[in-house]
Amino acid sequence: MLEFKTLEILKPNTEVLELIKGYTYKTKNGKVKHLEKTNLQFVEPTEYIITEPITLTILEYKVNEISNKPFYIKEYNKKYNLKELKSILQKLTN
Repeated sequence: MLEFKTLEILKPNTEVLELIKGYTYKTKNGKVKHLEKTNLQFVEPTEYIITEPITLTILEYKVNEISNKPFYIKEYNKKYNLKELKSILQKLTN
């Protein structure tokens, strides 16, 4: 059986929470997990699930040095940085 140990709990980003406060939404904390007896680590993203007035699932991954776009919108199948995410959410409200 595979055994995981949680190394870190990733809390929701306060800037994103501020952006989506006008929507009906739920959040789910992300986690950094370590697979016991190996050197493998897995990252579960922080989820922001917007249900009203539009259905949107935003995943926030822990930033690494390679990628500067930590946000992924499932419905658009595309990565975004915080500035791009702000403009998308503003367009949806107009």
